[in-house]
Amino acid sequence: MTRLANPSSPALPLRHAYHRLILRRIVVLAALLAAVCLSVAVDVSLGSARYGLADVVNTLLHPASAEIQIRMVIWDIRMPMALMAVTVGACLSAAGAQMQTILANPLASPFTLGISAAASFGAALAMVLGVALVPTALALMVPINAFAMAMAASLLIFGLSTLRGVTVETIILLGIALVFTFNALLALLQYFASEQALAAVVFWTMGSLTKATWTKVAVTALILLIVTPLFARRAWALTAIRLGETRAAAMGVPVRRLRLETLILVSALAAVPVSFVGTIGFIGIVGPHIARLLLGEDQRFFLPGSILSGALILSTTSVLSKAILPGAVLPIGIITALAACPSSRP
Repeated sequence: MTRLANPSSPALPLRHAYHRLILRRIVVLAALLAAVCLSVAVDVSLGSARYGLADVVNTLLHPASAEIQIRMVIWDIRMPMALMAVTVGACLSAAGAQMQTILANPLASPFTLGISAAASFGAALAMVLGVALVPTALALMVPINAFAMAMAASLLIFGLSTLRGVTVETIILLGIALVFTFNALLALLQYFASEQALAAVVFWTMGSLTKATWTKVAVTALILLIVTPLFARRAWALTAIRLGETRAAAMGVPVRRLRLETLILVSALAAVPVSFVGTIGFIGIVGPHIARLLLGEDQRFFLPGSILSGALILSTTSVLSKAILPGAVLPIGIITALAACPSSRP
């Protein structure tokens, strides 16, 4: 005769606790999403001409009924910048989250592994020497150079990581070496640059959203939409690898292949936004740490939490870049570096 489940079984309280945990994490994600939307609205309202949030929301929801001047300012100038902050922050934070996952290092990010430094050097080649790594696209020489150098650095890390005997620590050290190498090459270019080229290089390395366009927003969002589902399909394996390589391998996770595949995806995710907006550091470190504190290591929640945290951080930074000096827009990379220093502890 089949025995009925005992209502007082110890499994029931555990099940209820699990459901409460899942619900709490969903609420946290919803709160982060709402904060991002609010930050975007505030970001769009700020500028040389300030608009009320009611006017901004009405223009966004009903552009046909808004005044022509407000509609042009919001949709043609401010919305691309605001959405660029969201997409770039999301990409860099997601890249940092997965780098920290596969390398088991809380300091791993596109900035600390040399990808951002490589992009800066590629952009400087175009601005100082007029060198186009892709000669057929001279009109987009700066972003294409930056992207090409960032991908070259990523492929170098990827290639060396496939060698026998290379450990996670070796990859981290290689990334640090790349940072110093590309920074030295960048300083050499700045030394020989003209005043105009030097000013352009320095401004680009500070990171700025002022040249954002709808095309750049679309490309950055597209790479995020392509890569995120691929990470989501590997959510269980990426969660398991945080338990350690030995345990993950015992669970049937192909650790080496997972690490290499993830590194390729992360490289594309980091190289595209950096090639458009310049060097923006610490988002890839701080965003994942915030998500980890709020949501834990479960990739089903950690990945979207990292995406939303990075988007919120950079969107809020964009607001600060306009609010600190009314009428001026400060380079966003400076503010992220200053804001992240006290919060970048693991």
